[in-house]
Amino acid sequence: MYNGSSITPFEKKIYLASPTMHEKERQYVKEAFDTNWMSTVGKNIDEAERLAAEKTGRQYAVALTTGTAGLHLAAKLAGISAGTRVFCSDLTFIATVNPISYEGGIPILIDAERTTWNMDPAALEKAFALYPDVKHVMIVNLYGTPCRYDELRAVCDRHGAVIIEDAAESFGAQYKGKAVGALGSLSVISFNGNKIITGTSGGMLLTDDAAFAEKARKWSTQSRDNAPWYQHSERGYNYRMSNMVAGVIRGQMDSLDAHIAAKKAIYDRYKEGLKDLPVTMNPFDATNSTPNFWLSCMTVDPEAMCSQTRDDCHPTYIKEHGKSCPTEILETLLSFNVEGRPLWKPMHMQPLFAENAFVAADEPVDEDLFRRGLCLPSDINMTAEQQETVIAIIRHCFD
Repeated sequence: MYNGSSITPFEKKIYLASPTMHEKERQYVKEAFDTNWMSTVGKNIDEAERLAAEKTGRQYAVALTTGTAGLHLAAKLAGISAGTRVFCSDLTFIATVNPISYEGGIPILIDAERTTWNMDPAALEKAFALYPDVKHVMIVNLYGTPCRYDELRAVCDRHGAVIIEDAAESFGAQYKGKAVGALGSLSVISFNGNKIITGTSGGMLLTDDAAFAEKARKWSTQSRDNAPWYQHSERGYNYRMSNMVAGVIRGQMDSLDAHIAAKKAIYDRYKEGLKDLPVTMNPFDATNSTPNFWLSCMTVDPEAMCSQTRDDCHPTYIKEHGKSCPTEILETLLSFNVEGRPLWKPMHMQPLFAENAFVAADEPVDEDLFRRGLCLPSDINMTAEQQETVIAIIRHCFD
């Protein structure tokens, strides 16, 4: 173990999460290049869709440019339109919420619970008491950790609401033996450059409804009608995945389990290396779920927080002996050429959604997690020795 004075900055940056490439990706991309299938049709797309459906247990997968595009089409398929109120996870990336707004829907933001950092079933029940006519719920599996799906589903069933599952960060995770990505009526996974497997970009809309899949394919290719010329009877989008991107995803699929194992090893090393500090790793329900451990995160215990303030764009802190805070830890990591990140800033705290309704069961959880939490470097390309140095840097912040 290192002490603070003996650590020197990394020559090569340690990233939060970067792509991990293998030889198969090169093979399938080359195949697309050599056969000149460079557009939005080709064998790589067909195979990427087949593998995504197979790994999640869904009947259909539709390959799209991004996970956000998938959430947008899911919102349309679910019937979200102008004035439709939608209950949505509050602690998430903005791409969960924006697609509701694309269709003129009104996001109503639901607080998290501490067991998984995902949507709180008690807060959701309270939201239905306030807005009994809501029929759509957008849930998230944050940082690769499955939500308390059965409890959320029970609340939704009592009120006749449809679940859209944002599984962008959680491909490969499981809930009670069932793959994440198969929990909603419509589900979406992402292959963005920092995800558990990647195509550099890309996403999949997942469903068991053949009509939904057919409609999504049509919408994603500018809603071209079946005519010998370019005829269009409804609005469409340029959302179809390219065969080149699909080649990378197709090649990555065989490495999903290995990537999850590597991410879990990173989480376990942090948990062991930080166990005697006043910090807590991001939790999960070990009885009912298996995360994909996409990002290892932690919160600083309340009594160990030094003074920290944040406006919309700038954080500050005051160093205190034996204490620290996310701002200090992140700035210190950066000084050693290590990338970290604050937890997602809750949507109800964002200027864009500050006027939207926010529902918490009790004292808000999201705000507290954002204040005390951060994402740790969780890059599969980071060696165990490099991670030990990162742990030492974090420990040094509490000196």
